[in-house]
Amino acid sequence: MARSHVLVGAANKAAYPVICHLEISDLKDALKKGIADFSEMPSHAIFLCIIYPIVGIVLAQLILGYAMLPFLFPLAAGFALIGPIAALGLYEMSRRREAKLETDASHALDVLYSPSIGPIAALGVLLMILFICWVAIANAIYVSYFGYAMPPSIGQFAHDVLMTPAGWSLIVIGNLVGFVFAVVALIISAVSFPLLLDRDVGAAVALHTSIRVVLDNPRVMAMWGVIVAALLVLGSLPFFIGLAVVMPILGHATWHLYRKAVDARKCPAAKFRNPVPRHRYAADFPTSLFG
Repeated sequence: MARSHVLVGAANKAAYPVICHLEISDLKDALKKGIADFSEMPSHAIFLCIIYPIVGIVLAQLILGYAMLPFLFPLAAGFALIGPIAALGLYEMSRRREAKLETDASHALDVLYSPSIGPIAALGVLLMILFICWVAIANAIYVSYFGYAMPPSIGQFAHDVLMTPAGWSLIVIGNLVGFVFAVVALIISAVSFPLLLDRDVGAAVALHTSIRVVLDNPRVMAMWGVIVAALLVLGSLPFFIGLAVVMPILGHATWHLYRKAVDARKCPAAKFRNPVPRHRYAADFPTSLFG
């Protein structure tokens, strides 16, 4: 029974939401509303997301000397894979503001009492596994070009990566592999976490819905991925400090994008997409994926 709830929610039967057609203008509007949420609740957003840059700095100090240098870029890039987990509180705050409920910072922790906490944890574990795999593969790529010896200095490391054929190959291959991981993360988490906070539908249904949103709106969701990546890169400079602003805006904006992509109450009838027929995506796909 518990396993069934994690997969398909309280109904114990998969209920797939209707997917809406998205336009580029929807991304602009979602970002505009995300900025408005951040302006209205800045202390909450900073409180939640200041952990993000701190984690990066702490991880960078785990290994003394320069042994951590090869891991800095994979870790910084990999944080984007688990960003939806860090943004859960932001989704909740946007949900509460939209519903005209209290938006005190303590309510960000209401996520822990959500009926969907089991499914949320399941998808969170999935993203964490993706993150660990990315870091491991990125390290393997580095070792394949430069071996296990750690760089003697920051200058030497920069020279090896930026001024040698091996470094150029590392950059190309590493970014191609990272792109694949980023696409997988986007497909998994585009709307799944906001959906679980909004409705007790289960991890399988949330994952299936997120996949449908991306595949039914490939151009718009690809642009959203580019926007997220660009803002995260800007926010990471210098020393991840900018993420204290970028992360909350993206988190709030993701909630509003979810509303446009899934919420039938606010999606114009002309934008409705019928539930995906079985011949395109098997209805039991998420269940088989999780069990």
